[in-house]
Amino acid sequence: MPDRREVIDRLLDDRTYHIEFNGHLTNHVKHAVVALAGLGVPAAGLQAYYDAYAKLTSYGFGLEPPKPDLHHITEQNWRAHLGQRTSFWSYCDFFDRRERELGLDEVLRRYVPELLPGWTGSFTHATIHLGWALDAGHRWMSIEGLAYMAFSYATCHPERAVTPGAADPSPVDSLLRLAGTWDENRDELAHWVAGILADTSPVERGEIHPELLRSGLQFRIARTLSEGHALFYDTPAWTGDDDWEPLYYAVTLLYLSQPGDFVLLHLITSLHAVEQIALRLPADRRRLAVVCFWIGLLGTVFSGGGLPRRDKLAALHRLFSAAVDDGPREEDWDAVVGRAVLEEEEHNPKLVYVLRRVWERSGRRSIYRVAAGQFTATPELPPSFEEPPTA
Repeated sequence: MPDRREVIDRLLDDRTYHIEFNGHLTNHVKHAVVALAGLGVPAAGLQAYYDAYAKLTSYGFGLEPPKPDLHHITEQNWRAHLGQRTSFWSYCDFFDRRERELGLDEVLRRYVPELLPGWTGSFTHATIHLGWALDAGHRWMSIEGLAYMAFSYATCHPERAVTPGAADPSPVDSLLRLAGTWDENRDELAHWVAGILADTSPVERGEIHPELLRSGLQFRIARTLSEGHALFYDTPAWTGDDDWEPLYYAVTLLYLSQPGDFVLLHLITSLHAVEQIALRLPADRRRLAVVCFWIGLLGTVFSGGGLPRRDKLAALHRLFSAAVDDGPREEDWDAVVGRAVLEEEEHNPKLVYVLRRVWERSGRRSIYRVAAGQFTATPELPPSFEEPPTA
């Protein structure tokens, strides 16, 4: 068997399959390789997972060969085709050429600030692809991530952000404040969400890609963010901070309010991606990454029915705010990791991979170990999947 690093690099460099399958479903296999490698899976196990996923994903479909491009992407037209889902491989060729000319750091500096507003596109998976590629230190996967962010771009409209906004000292304070707002205005806010989701005219006008309507989930997120709400743009003071751990804490608290929630899990794994991307940007552009993440988080949560009750979040906060794991915890983590690497549902090893790292760097805060064991299940596909893909 080749060296483990060689196997990882070869799998992440593979170009046998398209970035999506059955329309808009993301090919997650390279994300899984990064996570499983980080959890210590040997080379043979990584290869076996890759082969099995390519043959049959947890959705019941196999991966598909690369799709032909409709356009040749250049420096002159790359913005014109953002979010049109037409030319993934040509975007790869474009960013590949630019990286060879400029180097990866300069490519990230030039292009990522324009791509970040669309970070929730493809249900955050394009951002995950780029951020996790940077985490793994892999050039080609990074090129794919940039291309996928362009291919699936759907803006969260950070230009609408109001600064200075709320004076909340930390992300959890913002979360609790907004949960209280939902408690006080739940009927009104739920009615607002239902109303905009019932309006599909942006698809008919070409403002939202029709394949997102087939997804259901991706349409709800894109539609909510395109319409926008004043609560999204009241930019908290903490978005200027350099410490990412309080944001992980708030997002993990949100996940524990609905443990195993498939959508909320993605906010954890995509936060890891956004952080990795932000760390490669100039200091004056990092705040943009945090602002985009926060707006996208709120749009995602609002689109799914709103925030949990404030009293529930507050109770969880009291339980975990000062909780730190004392003494050896290797057996606890061994059990969680052992379960994760057996999972066909690749979102679970990704969850464990991220939260174990945050647990280590946060001084072993208990919340991350507890949340890491709350696995999700592959969701049932909606009836709209009975229709053929539109792209």
